[in-house]
Order: sequence, then C-alpha cells, then structure tokens
Amino acid sequence: MSFVDTSAALTVNPRARRRRLLRRRFARRPLAIIGLVVALAFILAAILAPWIAPYSAGATDFNALLAHSSSKHLLGTDELGRDVLSRIIWGARASIEAGVLATLLAMAVAVPVGIVAGYYRGWADAVIARLTDVLLAFPFLIVAVGLAAILGPSLTNATIALGIGAAPALIRVARGEALALREEDYVRAAVANGASDARILARHVLPNMLSTLIVQATVAIPTAIIGEAVLSFLGLGVQPPTPSWGVMLADAQSYLSQAPRLAVYPGVAIFLCSLSFNLLGDGLRDILDPRTTR
Repeated sequence: MSFVDTSAALTVNPRARRRRLLRRRFARRPLAIIGLVVALAFILAAILAPWIAPYSAGATDFNALLAHSSSKHLLGTDELGRDVLSRIIWGARASIEAGVLATLLAMAVAVPVGIVAGYYRGWADAVIARLTDVLLAFPFLIVAVGLAAILGPSLTNATIALGIGAAPALIRVARGEALALREEDYVRAAVANGASDARILARHVLPNMLSTLIVQATVAIPTAIIGEAVLSFLGLGVQPPTPSWGVMLADAQSYLSQAPRLAVYPGVAIFLCSLSFNLLGDGLRDILDPRTTR
C-alpha cells in the first residue's frame, strides 16, 4: 500500500492562485474583454500600418476627389483624393504613440516624486503637495496647449506637453499610495529589522502600488489620445501632411456640409480608441481591487 504525500498538493503556489483568480475575474467582465480586444486592434493597426493600409498615407487619386465609399476606397477619399481608411490607420500611429509615451513620461516623473513625498513626509511632502495643488487648479488641456505652444508644433513636443500635463494627477495618486503603504505592518517590520529605505521602497512600497499605477495608466492613455487630437486639431501637434486623427478633423472643417463623413470617421476612431482604454481601465480597477469578491 502506497501513501501519497498530499502536503505538496495542499500547498498552492500563492502567485499561481492569484493569477487564476485574476483570470477568472477578468473573464466575468465582458466590457473589459471588449475594451482589451478593441485596444489591441488599434495598437496592432498602428504597428502594422505599412502592411495593412490599402494605400500610403499621402497617396492621391485626383480622379476621385471627395469620392464616396467604393470597392477601391472603402471609406471614400478626402479633398485631395487620399484614401480615408488608409489615413485613419496611419493616424492611429500618432495617437497611440502620443497616448502611450505621454503616459510613460508622466509615470516616470510622478511615481518617484509621489513616493518621496508620501514616504518621507516632512518639508518635501508639503512643497510637493502644494505645487501639485497649484498645477491641478489648471485644466489638463490648458496646461498641455500652453506647453505645446511654448515648445513648438510637433508630435514629440505635443507628447512631452501631454506627459507633463498629466503628471500632477499621477503624483497625487502615487503620494496617496505611499502614505497608506508606509503605515502597513510589513513596512514597519522592515524598518524595525534595519532595512534601508531603498530596499523598503523597492521591495515593499513600489510593488504594492503597481496595481493602482497600472489602472491609472490605462485611464491616462485615452486622455492623452484625446489631448493629442486636440493639439493636432489646433496645429500644435502632428503637422500635415503626416496623418493624424486631429489633423483629419481640422482638414474636414471646410467640407462639413459637402462631405461630413470626413469628420465622422476620425471622430469615431478617437471615440472607440478612448472608450476601449477606459473600459479596460475600469475592468482592471475592479479586477485588481482586493475587496472584490468575485
């Protein structure tokens, strides 16, 4: 008669169990799944634009100016005979690039500053908190437009402006998380055991705020995408003839009565892309919340 040691079977890897729990929670949220699928579709379209776009972004067909949808041009053409579908696909590159890079820039600035303010407190916290409050008094787009106007019109400068404009809100989030985590028992135990501040921040504080930061990033990306469209629409972002959804909206102003579809298609693209990231962010917030029971 053989005896099977069930102690190993009863001991479940906590990380594997958490991954299974997160997958189960995610599968129960269809809106989050839809958001993920649509967001990935836009990202893949931006990456694969040279291969999936029917035409190059600047290719013109002067025999089909302002043409309606057809087998040759599925979404028609614009005032210069450029394929609208191709320009929307190519324009996704500017929007996704600005959204992701601006968010990464904001996180790179906000997380260290917020952690320093929340963990060390003292005069540094007071100064950072007051400066953050002052910056948050100005609307995000106003700050971004002002910075982009100072830096000059280009996608790179627009991305920097959007990243700096989004940083104050993320600083507040990171500071709040650091304030809460520094009072946790495991942090107090690490301090009592003589762990250095760098070790505590790297092993206890930052890893335990990652879920909150991920959720905030997915919420910040659609804001940056809309911000890039606004800046490009105002002439402070992507410059023609480079395609961008904001540039397409600006070009469509003169043809709203003649060809309103020129404004509808990029507007729908901005709406769907922003909505997908928002749905994904809402789903991740519920999934990663430790108070969620299912």
